[in-house]
Amino acid sequence: MTTSTANLRGQAQAHLLPHFTRATTWRDDNLPVIVRGDGAYVFDDQGRRYLDGLSGLFCVNMGHGRSDIVAAASQQMQQLAYWTNWSATHPSAVEAATLIADLAPDGLGTTFFVSSGSEAVESALKFTRQFHLSQGNKQRVKFIARDMAYHGTTMGALSVTGIDRFKTPFGPLLADVRHFPNTHGEKIPAGGTAADLPSIQGLLRIIEEEGPETIAAVIAEPVQNSGGALVPPEGYWQELRAICDRAGCLLIADEVITAFGRVGQWFGSTRFGAEPDLITFAKGVTSGYAPLGGVLIRDNLVGALMDSPSAGMFSHGGTWGGHPVSTAVAVANLTAVRDEGILNNVRTLETTLQNGLNTIQANHPCVKEWRGTGFLYVLEFTRDRHSGRELSSVEAETIVRKILPEAMKRTNLLTRADDRGGTMLVLSPPLMANQEVVHDLLSGVDGVVTAVEEYLGQ
Repeated sequence: MTTSTANLRGQAQAHLLPHFTRATTWRDDNLPVIVRGDGAYVFDDQGRRYLDGLSGLFCVNMGHGRSDIVAAASQQMQQLAYWTNWSATHPSAVEAATLIADLAPDGLGTTFFVSSGSEAVESALKFTRQFHLSQGNKQRVKFIARDMAYHGTTMGALSVTGIDRFKTPFGPLLADVRHFPNTHGEKIPAGGTAADLPSIQGLLRIIEEEGPETIAAVIAEPVQNSGGALVPPEGYWQELRAICDRAGCLLIADEVITAFGRVGQWFGSTRFGAEPDLITFAKGVTSGYAPLGGVLIRDNLVGALMDSPSAGMFSHGGTWGGHPVSTAVAVANLTAVRDEGILNNVRTLETTLQNGLNTIQANHPCVKEWRGTGFLYVLEFTRDRHSGRELSSVEAETIVRKILPEAMKRTNLLTRADDRGGTMLVLSPPLMANQEVVHDLLSGVDGVVTAVEEYLGQ
Protein backbone atom coordinates (compact mmCIF):
# COMPACT_ATOMS: atom_id res chain seq x y z
CA MET A 1 0.00 0.00 0.00
CA THR A 2 1.40 3.40 -0.91
CA THR A 3 1.40 6.26 1.55
CA SER A 4 -0.83 8.32 -0.74
CA THR A 5 -3.40 5.51 -0.92
CA ALA A 6 -3.34 5.08 2.86
CA ASN A 7 -3.95 8.80 3.20
CA LEU A 8 -6.79 8.66 0.69
CA ARG A 9 -8.48 5.83 2.60
CA GLY A 10 -8.08 7.68 5.88
CA GLN A 11 -9.39 10.90 4.41
CA ALA A 12 -12.43 9.08 3.06
CA GLN A 13 -13.14 7.62 6.48
CA ALA A 14 -12.70 11.03 8.10
CA HIS A 15 -14.55 13.25 5.65
CA LEU A 16 -16.81 11.21 3.31
CA LEU A 17 -20.23 10.01 4.47
CA PRO A 18 -20.98 6.78 2.56
CA HIS A 19 -24.21 5.63 0.96
CA PHE A 20 -25.99 2.62 2.52
CA THR A 21 -22.77 1.39 4.17
CA ARG A 22 -22.40 0.11 7.72
CA ALA A 23 -19.91 1.92 9.95
CA THR A 24 -17.91 -1.26 10.52
CA THR A 25 -17.44 -1.69 6.78
CA TRP A 26 -16.50 1.94 6.18
CA ARG A 27 -13.98 2.00 9.05
CA ASP A 28 -12.24 -1.20 7.96
CA ASP A 29 -8.51 -0.81 7.32
CA ASN A 30 -9.03 -2.66 4.04
CA LEU A 31 -11.78 -0.39 2.73
CA PRO A 32 -11.67 -0.90 -1.07
CA VAL A 33 -10.37 1.97 -3.17
CA ILE A 34 -11.20 1.44 -6.85
CA VAL A 35 -8.95 3.52 -9.08
CA ARG A 36 -9.43 2.32 -12.67
CA GLY A 37 -11.80 0.45 -14.95
CA ASP A 38 -11.39 -1.41 -18.23
CA GLY A 39 -14.29 -3.19 -19.95
CA ALA A 40 -15.99 -5.53 -17.48
CA TYR A 41 -13.21 -5.17 -14.90
CA VAL A 42 -12.05 -2.65 -12.32
CA PHE A 43 -8.76 -2.33 -10.43
CA ASP A 44 -8.06 -1.33 -6.84
CA ASP A 45 -5.25 0.82 -5.46
CA GLN A 46 -2.96 -2.22 -5.19
CA GLY A 47 -3.44 -3.25 -8.81
CA ARG A 48 -5.78 -6.14 -8.10
CA ARG A 49 -8.33 -6.83 -10.86
CA TYR A 50 -11.99 -7.53 -10.08
CA LEU A 51 -14.85 -8.55 -12.35
CA ASP A 52 -17.59 -5.94 -12.03
CA GLY A 53 -20.52 -8.29 -11.48
CA LEU A 54 -22.97 -5.51 -10.68
CA SER A 55 -22.19 -3.07 -13.52
CA GLY A 56 -21.15 -0.56 -10.90
CA LEU A 57 -24.68 -0.27 -9.58
CA PHE A 58 -26.75 -1.72 -12.45
CA CYS A 59 -25.54 1.09 -14.70
CA VAL A 60 -22.19 0.54 -16.47
CA ASN A 61 -23.88 -1.28 -19.35
CA MET A 62 -21.20 -0.52 -21.93
CA GLY A 63 -18.29 -1.26 -19.61
CA HIS A 64 -15.54 0.89 -18.15
CA GLY A 65 -13.00 2.97 -20.04
CA ARG A 66 -14.95 3.84 -23.22
CA SER A 67 -12.94 6.54 -24.98
CA ASP A 68 -15.82 7.44 -27.33
CA ILE A 69 -18.14 8.32 -24.45
CA VAL A 70 -15.39 10.30 -22.72
CA ALA A 71 -14.71 12.16 -25.97
CA ALA A 72 -18.38 13.10 -26.30
CA ALA A 73 -18.32 14.57 -22.78
CA SER A 74 -15.11 16.47 -23.46
CA GLN A 75 -16.35 17.90 -26.75
CA GLN A 76 -19.60 19.05 -25.15
CA MET A 77 -17.74 20.69 -22.25
CA GLN A 78 -15.64 22.66 -24.69
CA GLN A 79 -18.66 23.76 -26.71
CA LEU A 80 -21.30 24.36 -24.01
CA ALA A 81 -20.62 23.12 -20.50
CA TYR A 82 -23.94 24.21 -19.03
CA TRP A 83 -27.35 25.44 -19.99
CA THR A 84 -30.85 24.81 -18.67
CA ASN A 85 -34.15 23.57 -20.06
CA TRP A 86 -36.05 26.42 -18.40
CA SER A 87 -37.62 28.66 -21.06
CA ALA A 88 -34.90 27.60 -23.50
CA THR A 89 -33.11 24.44 -24.58
CA HIS A 90 -29.82 23.25 -26.08
CA PRO A 91 -28.88 20.74 -28.80
CA SER A 92 -27.66 17.78 -26.72
CA ALA A 93 -30.84 17.61 -24.61
CA VAL A 94 -32.96 17.76 -27.76
CA GLU A 95 -30.87 15.07 -29.48
CA ALA A 96 -31.01 12.80 -26.42
CA ALA A 97 -34.77 13.19 -26.02
CA THR A 98 -35.33 12.50 -29.72
CA LEU A 99 -33.14 9.39 -29.67
CA ILE A 100 -34.89 8.06 -26.56
CA ALA A 101 -38.28 8.69 -28.17
CA ASP A 102 -37.18 6.66 -31.20
CA LEU A 103 -36.28 3.74 -28.92
CA ALA A 104 -39.30 3.96 -26.62
CA PRO A 105 -42.65 2.14 -26.89
CA ASP A 106 -45.20 3.83 -29.16
CA GLY A 107 -46.85 6.91 -27.71
CA LEU A 108 -44.15 7.56 -25.12
CA GLY A 109 -42.37 10.32 -26.97
CA THR A 110 -41.74 13.03 -24.39
CA THR A 111 -38.85 12.98 -21.89
CA PHE A 112 -38.44 15.05 -18.72
CA PHE A 113 -34.78 14.92 -17.70
CA VAL A 114 -33.45 14.83 -14.14
CA SER A 115 -30.20 13.62 -12.57
CA SER A 116 -31.00 10.28 -10.90
CA GLY A 117 -33.42 7.40 -10.60
CA SER A 118 -34.90 8.71 -7.35
CA GLU A 119 -35.55 12.07 -8.98
CA ALA A 120 -37.10 10.28 -11.95
CA VAL A 121 -39.61 8.49 -9.70
CA GLU A 122 -40.24 11.70 -7.75
CA SER A 123 -40.94 13.50 -11.02
CA ALA A 124 -43.30 10.76 -12.20
CA LEU A 125 -45.30 11.01 -8.98
CA LYS A 126 -45.47 14.78 -9.23
CA PHE A 127 -46.48 14.72 -12.87
CA THR A 128 -49.22 12.21 -12.08
CA ARG A 129 -50.69 14.33 -9.31
CA GLN A 130 -50.56 17.55 -11.29
CA PHE A 131 -52.02 15.84 -14.35
CA HIS A 132 -55.06 14.62 -12.43
CA LEU A 133 -55.51 18.03 -10.80
CA SER A 134 -55.30 19.75 -14.18
CA GLN A 135 -58.10 17.49 -15.45
CA GLY A 136 -60.38 18.36 -12.55
CA ASN A 137 -59.73 15.13 -10.61
CA LYS A 138 -58.31 16.62 -7.42
CA GLN A 139 -59.30 13.54 -5.41
CA ARG A 140 -56.85 11.32 -7.33
CA VAL A 141 -53.89 11.59 -4.95
CA LYS A 142 -53.19 7.98 -3.86
CA PHE A 143 -50.43 5.70 -5.14
CA ILE A 144 -50.23 1.91 -5.05
CA ALA A 145 -46.88 0.13 -5.18
CA ARG A 146 -45.63 -3.39 -4.46
CA ASP A 147 -44.27 -4.97 -1.31
CA MET A 148 -40.47 -5.01 -1.07
CA ALA A 149 -40.14 -2.72 -4.11
CA TYR A 150 -37.36 -0.13 -4.04
CA HIS A 151 -38.18 3.10 -5.87
CA GLY A 152 -35.64 5.58 -4.51
CA THR A 153 -34.59 7.81 -1.65
CA THR A 154 -36.34 11.16 -2.08
CA MET A 155 -39.38 11.57 0.13
CA GLY A 156 -41.97 10.76 -2.52
CA ALA A 157 -39.96 7.89 -4.03
CA LEU A 158 -39.27 6.56 -0.53
CA SER A 159 -42.98 6.70 0.27
CA VAL A 160 -43.81 4.31 -2.55
CA THR A 161 -40.84 2.10 -1.66
CA GLY A 162 -42.04 -1.08 0.03
CA ILE A 163 -39.08 -1.73 2.35
CA ASP A 164 -39.89 -0.63 5.89
CA ARG A 165 -36.33 -0.44 7.23
CA PHE A 166 -35.40 2.15 4.61
CA LYS A 167 -38.41 4.28 5.53
CA THR A 168 -38.52 4.12 9.33
CA PRO A 169 -35.67 6.62 9.98
CA PHE A 170 -37.46 9.32 7.97
CA GLY A 171 -41.14 8.94 8.83
CA PRO A 172 -43.78 10.06 8.60
CA LEU A 173 -43.74 9.96 4.80
CA LEU A 174 -46.58 10.48 2.31
CA ALA A 175 -49.72 8.97 3.80
CA ASP A 176 -51.58 8.27 0.56
CA VAL A 177 -49.67 5.11 -0.40
CA ARG A 178 -50.72 1.44 -0.23
CA HIS A 179 -48.70 -1.65 -1.10
CA PHE A 180 -49.89 -4.88 -2.70
CA PRO A 181 -48.09 -8.25 -2.91
CA ASN A 182 -45.26 -8.74 -5.36
CA THR A 183 -45.07 -11.82 -7.60
CA HIS A 184 -42.49 -13.81 -5.61
CA GLY A 185 -43.41 -17.48 -5.88
CA GLU A 186 -46.60 -16.83 -7.84
CA LYS A 187 -47.69 -19.06 -10.68
CA ILE A 188 -50.83 -18.88 -12.76
CA PRO A 189 -53.14 -21.70 -11.62
CA ALA A 190 -54.01 -24.45 -14.08
CA GLY A 191 -56.72 -23.23 -16.41
CA GLY A 192 -56.45 -19.69 -15.03
CA THR A 193 -54.96 -16.39 -16.11
CA ALA A 194 -52.92 -13.59 -14.55
CA ALA A 195 -56.18 -12.20 -13.17
CA ASP A 196 -56.23 -15.14 -10.73
CA LEU A 197 -52.84 -14.33 -9.19
CA PRO A 198 -52.95 -13.45 -5.46
CA SER A 199 -51.00 -10.25 -6.15
CA ILE A 200 -53.56 -9.07 -8.69
CA GLN A 201 -56.40 -9.92 -6.32
CA GLY A 202 -54.60 -7.97 -3.60
CA LEU A 203 -54.35 -4.94 -5.87
CA LEU A 204 -58.06 -5.09 -6.67
CA ARG A 205 -58.93 -5.24 -2.97
CA ILE A 206 -56.88 -2.12 -2.26
CA ILE A 207 -58.51 -0.20 -5.11
CA GLU A 208 -61.94 -1.20 -3.85
CA GLU A 209 -61.09 -0.22 -0.26
CA GLU A 210 -59.65 3.15 -1.21
CA GLY A 211 -62.14 3.90 -3.98
CA PRO A 212 -60.99 3.83 -7.63
CA GLU A 213 -61.80 7.52 -8.00
CA THR A 214 -59.02 8.34 -5.47
CA ILE A 215 -56.18 6.40 -7.15
CA ALA A 216 -53.56 8.46 -8.98
CA ALA A 217 -51.34 5.64 -10.24
CA VAL A 218 -49.97 2.15 -9.79
CA ILE A 219 -46.16 1.92 -9.92
CA ALA A 220 -44.11 -1.25 -10.48
CA GLU A 221 -40.84 -2.45 -12.02
CA PRO A 222 -41.00 -4.78 -15.05
CA VAL A 223 -38.57 -7.04 -13.16
CA GLN A 224 -38.59 -6.19 -9.45
CA ASN A 225 -35.04 -5.96 -8.14
CA SER A 226 -35.63 -5.97 -4.38
CA GLY A 227 -36.97 -9.34 -3.34
CA GLY A 228 -34.73 -10.96 -5.92
CA ALA A 229 -35.09 -10.40 -9.69
CA LEU A 230 -38.81 -11.14 -9.76
CA VAL A 231 -39.84 -11.88 -13.35
CA PRO A 232 -43.60 -11.37 -13.83
CA PRO A 233 -45.89 -14.27 -14.80
CA GLU A 234 -47.26 -14.21 -18.34
CA GLY A 235 -50.05 -11.67 -18.73
CA TYR A 236 -49.25 -9.86 -15.48
CA TRP A 237 -48.54 -6.47 -17.01
CA GLN A 238 -51.51 -6.70 -19.34
CA GLU A 239 -53.65 -7.25 -16.25
CA LEU A 240 -52.14 -4.19 -14.55
CA ARG A 241 -52.97 -2.15 -17.66
CA ALA A 242 -56.57 -3.33 -17.69
CA ILE A 243 -57.02 -2.63 -13.98
CA CYS A 244 -55.65 0.90 -14.30
CA ASP A 245 -57.89 1.56 -17.29
CA ARG A 246 -60.96 0.45 -15.34
CA ALA A 247 -59.95 2.53 -12.32
CA GLY A 248 -59.11 5.57 -14.45
CA CYS A 249 -55.62 5.87 -12.97
CA LEU A 250 -52.17 5.93 -14.58
CA LEU A 251 -49.65 3.09 -14.79
CA ILE A 252 -45.98 3.87 -14.06
CA ALA A 253 -43.21 1.45 -15.04
CA ASP A 254 -40.11 2.08 -12.94
CA GLU A 255 -37.31 1.15 -15.34
CA VAL A 256 -34.39 2.78 -13.57
CA ILE A 257 -32.66 -0.62 -13.75
CA THR A 258 -34.37 -2.39 -16.66
CA ALA A 259 -34.29 0.35 -19.30
CA PHE A 260 -31.72 0.39 -22.11
CA GLY A 261 -30.92 -3.28 -22.45
CA ARG A 262 -30.67 -4.88 -19.02
CA VAL A 263 -33.33 -7.50 -19.91
CA GLY A 264 -32.51 -7.74 -23.61
CA GLN A 265 -34.85 -5.05 -24.97
CA TRP A 266 -34.55 -1.28 -24.95
CA PHE A 267 -37.21 -1.28 -22.23
CA GLY A 268 -38.47 -4.01 -19.94
CA SER A 269 -41.97 -2.75 -20.70
CA THR A 270 -41.52 -3.93 -24.27
CA ARG A 271 -40.27 -7.37 -23.26
CA PHE A 272 -43.27 -8.04 -21.03
CA GLY A 273 -45.95 -6.37 -23.15
CA ALA A 274 -46.61 -3.58 -20.68
CA GLU A 275 -48.24 -0.39 -21.89
CA PRO A 276 -47.41 2.13 -19.16
CA ASP A 277 -48.30 5.79 -19.17
CA LEU A 278 -44.95 6.81 -17.73
CA ILE A 279 -41.52 5.12 -17.69
CA THR A 280 -38.79 6.20 -15.31
CA PHE A 281 -35.15 5.63 -16.27
CA ALA A 282 -31.59 6.43 -15.18
CA LYS A 283 -28.45 4.24 -14.73
CA GLY A 284 -28.01 2.61 -18.16
CA VAL A 285 -28.94 5.73 -20.12
CA THR A 286 -25.34 6.96 -19.73
CA SER A 287 -23.70 3.71 -18.58
CA GLY A 288 -22.80 5.66 -15.46
CA TYR A 289 -20.40 8.01 -17.27
CA ALA A 290 -22.47 11.02 -16.17
CA PRO A 291 -25.50 11.48 -13.88
CA LEU A 292 -28.77 11.44 -15.80
CA GLY A 293 -32.30 10.18 -15.26
CA GLY A 294 -35.68 10.94 -16.70
CA VAL A 295 -39.33 10.19 -17.20
CA LEU A 296 -40.85 9.15 -20.51
CA ILE A 297 -44.47 10.34 -20.61
CA ARG A 298 -47.30 9.63 -23.03
CA ASP A 299 -47.61 12.51 -25.45
CA ASN A 300 -51.36 12.87 -24.95
CA LEU A 301 -50.90 13.27 -21.18
CA VAL A 302 -48.26 15.95 -21.69
CA GLY A 303 -50.53 17.74 -24.14
CA ALA A 304 -53.49 17.62 -21.76
CA LEU A 305 -51.42 19.09 -18.93
CA MET A 306 -49.78 21.81 -21.00
CA ASP A 307 -53.09 22.79 -22.62
CA SER A 308 -55.00 22.86 -19.34
CA PRO A 309 -56.10 26.39 -18.35
CA SER A 310 -55.40 25.54 -14.70
CA ALA A 311 -51.85 24.35 -15.37
CA GLY A 312 -50.21 25.32 -18.66
CA MET A 313 -46.88 23.91 -17.47
CA PHE A 314 -45.34 21.08 -15.48
CA SER A 315 -44.55 22.87 -12.22
CA HIS A 316 -41.32 21.03 -11.53
CA GLY A 317 -37.68 21.32 -12.50
CA GLY A 318 -34.06 21.33 -11.38
CA THR A 319 -30.75 23.00 -12.09
CA TRP A 320 -29.18 19.92 -13.64
CA GLY A 321 -32.15 18.50 -15.57
CA GLY A 322 -31.01 17.73 -19.13
CA HIS A 323 -27.46 18.92 -18.44
CA PRO A 324 -25.57 19.36 -21.74
CA VAL A 325 -22.69 17.07 -20.81
CA SER A 326 -24.92 14.33 -19.39
CA THR A 327 -27.24 14.32 -22.39
CA ALA A 328 -24.28 14.32 -24.80
CA VAL A 329 -22.98 11.28 -22.94
CA ALA A 330 -26.40 9.65 -23.22
CA VAL A 331 -26.40 10.09 -27.00
CA ALA A 332 -22.91 8.61 -27.33
CA ASN A 333 -23.75 5.71 -25.02
CA LEU A 334 -27.11 4.80 -26.55
CA THR A 335 -25.70 5.10 -30.06
CA ALA A 336 -22.99 2.60 -29.09
CA VAL A 337 -25.55 0.24 -27.55
CA ARG A 338 -27.52 0.35 -30.81
CA ASP A 339 -24.63 0.17 -33.27
CA GLU A 340 -22.72 -2.58 -31.45
CA GLY A 341 -25.69 -4.94 -31.17
CA ILE A 342 -25.67 -5.00 -27.39
CA LEU A 343 -29.32 -6.04 -27.03
CA ASN A 344 -28.69 -9.10 -29.17
CA ASN A 345 -25.58 -9.83 -27.10
CA VAL A 346 -27.71 -9.94 -23.95
CA ARG A 347 -30.35 -12.16 -25.54
CA THR A 348 -27.67 -14.52 -26.86
CA LEU A 349 -25.62 -14.83 -23.68
CA GLU A 350 -28.53 -15.02 -21.25
CA THR A 351 -28.83 -18.72 -22.18
CA THR A 352 -25.17 -19.25 -21.29
CA LEU A 353 -25.70 -17.43 -18.00
CA GLN A 354 -28.81 -19.41 -17.16
CA ASN A 355 -27.23 -22.75 -18.05
CA GLY A 356 -24.29 -21.89 -15.81
CA LEU A 357 -26.60 -20.96 -12.94
CA ASN A 358 -28.47 -24.24 -13.43
CA THR A 359 -25.18 -26.12 -13.07
CA ILE A 360 -24.20 -24.18 -9.96
CA GLN A 361 -27.58 -24.86 -8.38
CA ALA A 362 -27.40 -28.57 -9.22
CA ASN A 363 -23.94 -28.87 -7.67
CA HIS A 364 -24.67 -26.92 -4.49
CA PRO A 365 -27.59 -27.81 -2.17
CA CYS A 366 -27.23 -24.44 -0.43
CA VAL A 367 -28.67 -22.72 -3.54
CA LYS A 368 -32.43 -22.60 -3.12
CA GLU A 369 -33.02 -21.22 -6.62
CA TRP A 370 -31.95 -18.59 -9.09
CA ARG A 371 -34.27 -16.00 -10.61
CA GLY A 372 -33.99 -13.41 -13.33
CA THR A 373 -33.70 -12.77 -17.04
CA GLY A 374 -31.41 -10.98 -19.49
CA PHE A 375 -28.43 -9.78 -17.47
CA LEU A 376 -30.25 -9.44 -14.11
CA TYR A 377 -30.21 -12.38 -11.65
CA VAL A 378 -30.09 -13.47 -8.03
CA LEU A 379 -29.10 -16.71 -6.36
CA GLU A 380 -31.06 -17.32 -3.17
CA PHE A 381 -29.49 -19.41 -0.43
CA THR A 382 -31.01 -21.97 1.92
CA ARG A 383 -29.66 -24.40 4.53
CA ASP A 384 -30.33 -27.47 2.38
CA ARG A 385 -32.46 -27.45 -0.75
CA HIS A 386 -32.95 -31.23 -0.69
CA SER A 387 -34.27 -31.43 2.88
CA GLY A 388 -36.10 -28.10 2.75
CA ARG A 389 -34.19 -26.76 5.75
CA GLU A 390 -34.06 -22.96 5.79
CA LEU A 391 -31.28 -20.76 7.13
CA SER A 392 -31.43 -19.63 10.72
CA SER A 393 -31.44 -15.89 11.32
CA VAL A 394 -27.83 -16.09 12.56
CA GLU A 395 -26.74 -18.06 9.48
CA ALA A 396 -28.49 -15.65 7.12
CA GLU A 397 -26.90 -12.60 8.75
CA THR A 398 -23.46 -14.19 8.80
CA ILE A 399 -23.68 -15.14 5.12
CA VAL A 400 -24.70 -11.64 4.03
CA ARG A 401 -22.32 -9.65 6.22
CA LYS A 402 -19.28 -11.91 6.38
CA ILE A 403 -19.18 -15.00 4.16
CA LEU A 404 -20.28 -13.44 0.86
CA PRO A 405 -18.14 -10.26 1.09
CA GLU A 406 -15.02 -12.24 2.04
CA ALA A 407 -15.64 -14.83 -0.68
CA MET A 408 -16.19 -12.19 -3.33
CA LYS A 409 -12.89 -10.59 -2.47
CA ARG A 410 -11.06 -13.95 -2.67
CA THR A 411 -12.61 -14.74 -6.06
CA ASN A 412 -12.03 -11.22 -7.46
CA LEU A 413 -15.77 -10.70 -7.98
CA LEU A 414 -17.47 -7.43 -7.06
CA THR A 415 -21.22 -7.69 -6.70
CA ARG A 416 -23.85 -7.43 -3.97
CA ALA A 417 -25.03 -9.55 -1.08
CA ASP A 418 -28.71 -8.82 -0.50
CA ASP A 419 -31.06 -9.62 2.38
CA ARG A 420 -34.19 -7.86 1.14
CA GLY A 421 -36.66 -10.73 1.00
CA GLY A 422 -34.11 -13.54 1.22
CA THR A 423 -30.40 -14.29 1.54
CA MET A 424 -29.14 -13.61 -1.94
CA LEU A 425 -26.26 -12.90 -4.28
CA VAL A 426 -27.10 -10.35 -7.00
CA LEU A 427 -25.62 -10.58 -10.50
CA SER A 428 -25.85 -7.78 -13.06
CA PRO A 429 -22.80 -7.83 -15.35
CA PRO A 430 -22.04 -5.20 -18.01
CA LEU A 431 -24.11 -5.76 -21.14
CA MET A 432 -21.03 -5.74 -23.36
CA ALA A 433 -19.68 -8.86 -21.62
CA ASN A 434 -18.56 -11.63 -23.99
CA GLN A 435 -18.41 -15.40 -23.51
CA GLU A 436 -15.08 -15.17 -21.68
CA VAL A 437 -16.42 -12.62 -19.19
CA VAL A 438 -19.59 -14.64 -18.59
CA HIS A 439 -17.53 -17.78 -17.89
CA ASP A 440 -15.30 -15.75 -15.56
CA LEU A 441 -18.42 -14.50 -13.78
CA LEU A 442 -19.83 -18.00 -13.37
CA SER A 443 -16.48 -19.26 -12.07
CA GLY A 444 -16.46 -16.51 -9.47
CA VAL A 445 -20.04 -17.25 -8.47
CA ASP A 446 -19.22 -20.94 -8.07
CA GLY A 447 -16.36 -19.99 -5.74
CA VAL A 448 -18.62 -17.74 -3.69
CA VAL A 449 -21.31 -20.42 -3.40
CA THR A 450 -18.66 -22.95 -2.37
CA ALA A 451 -17.68 -20.64 0.50
CA VAL A 452 -21.30 -20.53 1.68
CA GLU A 453 -21.46 -24.31 1.46
CA GLU A 454 -18.28 -24.68 3.52
CA TYR A 455 -19.65 -22.32 6.17
CA LEU A 456 -22.82 -24.39 6.43
CA GLY A 457 -20.77 -27.58 6.75
CA GLN A 458 -22.17 -29.28 3.67
